[in-house]
This record gives sequence, C-alpha cells and structure tokens, in this order.
Amino acid sequence: MLESINFNQLPGFLLVFIRVTSFFVTLPVFSYRNVPTKHKVGFSFFLALIMYFTIPMPEISVDSNYLMLLFKEAAVGIAVGLLAYIILGAIQIAGGFIDFQMGFAIANVIDPQTGAQSPLIGQYLYMITLLFILAVNGHHLMIDGVFYSYELIPIDHFLPLQDEGWIYFIIDSFNQMFIIAFLMAIPIVGCLFLVDIALGIIARTVPQLNVFVVGLPLKIFVGLSVLVIAMVFYVMLIRNLFETMLTTMRGFMQILGG
Repeated sequence: MLESINFNQLPGFLLVFIRVTSFFVTLPVFSYRNVPTKHKVGFSFFLALIMYFTIPMPEISVDSNYLMLLFKEAAVGIAVGLLAYIILGAIQIAGGFIDFQMGFAIANVIDPQTGAQSPLIGQYLYMITLLFILAVNGHHLMIDGVFYSYELIPIDHFLPLQDEGWIYFIIDSFNQMFIIAFLMAIPIVGCLFLVDIALGIIARTVPQLNVFVVGLPLKIFVGLSVLVIAMVFYVMLIRNLFETMLTTMRGFMQILGG
C-alpha cells in the first residue's frame, strides 16, 4: 500500500491528518484524558491513511494558500467536535440543577476524563450517557461523521465565514442544549420543589420541628428515589440527546461547507 503513495499528494494527506487529529482533540469519548495521547495520534494517523485512499484527493500544491488550508482543517475538526461536546454537556447542566436542589452543590467531584469539577448527579448521568453511546456503537457513528465531513466540506475549499448562518446555528444549538438539560432535570427538581413547599408548611404548623435537620436527608432520599424511577425517562432523553448531537454535527458541517 505504501508503494502506491504519490508523494506529490503528501500535502493533501497532511490536510486529512490535521482534520482527523483535530476532531479527536474535542470529540466526545475520543478526547478524554484517560485515552493516551500516543494512541490518539496513532489512531488518527491510520484513520487518515485509510481516508487518503478512500476520498477523492485533489492535487494540492504547497503555496501561499496551503497554510490557510491547514488552519481551516484544524478549525473544522476542533469546531465540530467542540459543538458535539457542548451538546453532550447538557447532562452536566441537568446534574447541576438537580444537585442544587438536593443540597449536593458544594460536593463536586473531579471528572477523570476532563480534569474539571463536575456535579455528583451530573457525573453519574454522564457516565450512563457514555456507556449508552458505547453500547449502541455511537463512537462508530462519530467516526462516520469524520469520514463524511469531506463530502460536506471539501478539503481544498475555504470556509464561508462571511455568512452569519453558522453563528445563528451555534446559538440555536446552545438553546437546544439548555432545553434538553431542563427536560432532564425537571422531574427531580419539580419533586424537590414540592418537598420544599411541604417542609415550609410543616415549619409553620410545627415550629418545634427543626426542618433544617430533617429537610436535607429527606430531599436526598426523595431525589434519589425519583432518580431511580425516572431512569427509563432519562434513557429516552439520552437517546434523543445523542441523535441531536449527530444532527447538530451534520448541520454545522453543511453550513461550513456552504
């Protein structure tokens, strides 16, 4: 296979390698810290080598525009992967809403995949989301998205950044993320709100009862109980969230491809 490489097309292979590597810098599942960097680079190299022999490769010369093409490929991979990661971040936002109502807001944990602090319930739901993505071969669909990005964004074309459509698309994607996070948090947050109302009524009718001592464990018990009951509902939302992430990736690449 290596004997068939046309070394005049090595600049084109470098463009492919830059885009694939940039995807894996921000793409969910592949970009996490517990995946060794040398494995990411090696996987990106061999995947780019496969794409080199699969996608139609135009003749690309090293000229004044080649450096701009390198930056364009890096920007495409990072932007699309980051947008997918932001959509998946709705899980963390929903967990933050739930933790605030349950009293876990001050008990954040370190996410081993990103190294940042994350809410307890948010981390729990996020791990379930990752397991769901791996169970339905979602990582294969992400790799397919990387492959088909060359049909939507040709390797030798520049991005139409003068069009403001991509800005509105990102804003709309943020709106979808918060709507999904709100839908995921509303069952538990709503039940805990009713618990707060009940505790307020008890505090007014039975002043001798210290609701601050009783309220926190009661809210934790109610919150965890509703979380167990609503897991089927959450799995459906996680599926919709994953479909939204793939649709958002494809729509954003279509806009960048003009």
